[in-house]
Amino acid sequence: MSTPFARVVVAADDGVPIAVRTFGVETAPLTVVFVHGHCLRIDSWSFLRDQLLSHWDADTRMVFYDHRGHGESGVADPSTYTIDQLAHDLDAVLRALAPTGPVVLVGHSMGAMVCLAYARLFPEAIGTRVLGVGLIAGAANGLNEVGLGRFLHRYAVSSLQTAVLRAPRVMQASKRLSRRIFEPIIREAQFGTRKVNPRVVAVATAMLNDTPLLTMSSFLGSLIAFDETASLHRLGTIPALVLAGTQDIMVPFVHSVVLAAQLSGSELVPVPGAGHSVILERAEEVALQIVALVNRVCATLAEPGPDPELAAAG
Repeated sequence: MSTPFARVVVAADDGVPIAVRTFGVETAPLTVVFVHGHCLRIDSWSFLRDQLLSHWDADTRMVFYDHRGHGESGVADPSTYTIDQLAHDLDAVLRALAPTGPVVLVGHSMGAMVCLAYARLFPEAIGTRVLGVGLIAGAANGLNEVGLGRFLHRYAVSSLQTAVLRAPRVMQASKRLSRRIFEPIIREAQFGTRKVNPRVVAVATAMLNDTPLLTMSSFLGSLIAFDETASLHRLGTIPALVLAGTQDIMVPFVHSVVLAAQLSGSELVPVPGAGHSVILERAEEVALQIVALVNRVCATLAEPGPDPELAAAG
């Protein structure tokens, strides 16, 4: 029996259409929501989704969506291209598609940061509705201190954003040219030391190439200023998976080590040899860890204690 699938459009609070795909029944007892990274889209989860479908039936519902300015979602004013706004968009998706029942959030890269921002902006949901979180290739702060992010600084980002706004066609052409010139570097940045299936590389490259330059540049300011270290306590002791590739040079593994050390309910999982696109290149291994995370959450639901629905209502 195939898992029910649906395409849905959710309106963000400011009216921006958010494209969503769901797998599983609406009445599922648990919903897992996947939050993608910068310059990616729903398709970045495709390999992982296929692996999870082999583990779960329709009783575990999966929700995938495109951020504003990404994939099939609508564009918006660049001033709204911030991680806090994406956390509000996540809340809109949850209200529309998972208004009741327990939820597990899984974020990759910028998506992991959105999950952390969500915990700060909607603390009442943590431990009542949101009962688990997966943070993949993420960080709580300091993206421009180590790895490739150290080349990002405010002047460079500001100059890029100004150029994109003043000469978008020229900059888009420059982007296409730079992709061809620097494709080997991009591949090295996205993937780790093992040989990667060419199809995986093709999927990642296509997603990056298709992201509008305005979207790419407008989020950079929010990324380099990102710092949620003071609000990590909001996640309390809920089960948390902190996973990353040991050869990630975009968001180096040390970020995950620091992040896990500050989350009392976390399990740190290194993926040896994997790069930043660990959800593509090592989908089977990541899927097993997400299944384990959801099993941990289900175990907490089976324990005697306050009903999450009643707590949320109160």
